[in-house]
Amino acid sequence: RIEHDYREMKQALGLAHFEGRTWGGWHHHVTLVSAAHAFCTLQRLARDPKDTAQDRASTK
Repeated sequence: RIEHDYREMKQALGLAHFEGRTWGGWHHHVTLVSAAHAFCTLQRLARDPKDTAQDRASTK
């Protein structure tokens, strides 16, 4: 789950797009990406509340 979430944050939400930012700009960027990730996670869990790391691990 962690690797999937990291890929989602990096590719879909733009976590890696921080080049050339000041410390304050980087902090603002990462805060917004984190909030967007939390929103996406809540939406995913609302669609399928049984979708947990433990459930996925047991199906592999």
